[in-house]
Amino acid sequence: MSRPPQAEPHASVFVGIDVAKASVSVAVHPTGENWTAETTTRALRALAQRLARLTPTLVVLEATGGYEVPVVGALSQAEVPVSLVQPGRVRHFAQAAGLLAKTDRLDARLLARYAAHLEPALYVLPDEVQRGLMLLVARRRQLEEMLTAERQRLEQQNFFPRSPVRAEIAETVAYLERARGDTDRQLHAYLAQHPRWDDAHALLRTVPGVGFVTAVTLLAYVPELGQLSRQAIAALVGVAPMACESGQWRGGRHIRGGRAAVRHVLYMAALTAARMNPVLRAHYQQLRARGKAPKVALTACMRRLLVILNAMLRTRTAWSVPLPQP
Repeated sequence: MSRPPQAEPHASVFVGIDVAKASVSVAVHPTGENWTAETTTRALRALAQRLARLTPTLVVLEATGGYEVPVVGALSQAEVPVSLVQPGRVRHFAQAAGLLAKTDRLDARLLARYAAHLEPALYVLPDEVQRGLMLLVARRRQLEEMLTAERQRLEQQNFFPRSPVRAEIAETVAYLERARGDTDRQLHAYLAQHPRWDDAHALLRTVPGVGFVTAVTLLAYVPELGQLSRQAIAALVGVAPMACESGQWRGGRHIRGGRAAVRHVLYMAALTAARMNPVLRAHYQQLRARGKAPKVALTACMRRLLVILNAMLRTRTAWSVPLPQP
């Protein structure tokens, strides 16, 4: 007499979403289900509702520089657990698994397997006020990048005195400068409208070398500042030196990963602080005297500056120059 079939235990469901500009490719693990959807508001809301009915343990997307934002927003509104991961880590996982082919559908399946095997940390969607500051800071950075490129093009026109495009480029530079100024005014007004950042902004600006752009970028993109240990905050931003060793071989230490926009403003702040800030100037000169390359010394100053800012916000203490040791 045959035994009745026993019910299989409920398997955890993991979803991978490969995001492109006009569409997304979705894969479900372990069922293998796969489909595509458009990135219109209506289609993304329908996708979020469909995934919510699956009650997934986790949905994983790559941080692709902006295209993933509306997808994450739709999933968060549907209360679907989401994790954003760095593309480099996913490619390393693919190489380790021997998955070298690359298409949108395969990438979605890869992300689903990545979620199932590693279960990365959940992504906490910023609230509306925080997201507004992030959008303004991102827009300023975009204008700055466009302005730098157009100024370089205008400089190149000096080799062509009768260039027919010189006037147009000059006009574009002037427009971008006005737009950047308008965005700066919007940022100041936005901070004035939302006093939640008043204390933190005032503390950050007391440090020599930390200007307005550095302060608002940290407030926008590192809300964890002041809440983590020095090691954790350095790793989060991507300024912690990573060892590269094997056996008796000792390679150089390099920074990697983290939040690129924050590292950029920290680098510019470190350039200024290495001249103006007595603590960081001494730190920079000490490292150079020990034979460290200028960029290595500046990277160390970036990390020291971030650690100092993190401690200041944690203890709610303004900047003060330490007294010299006797």
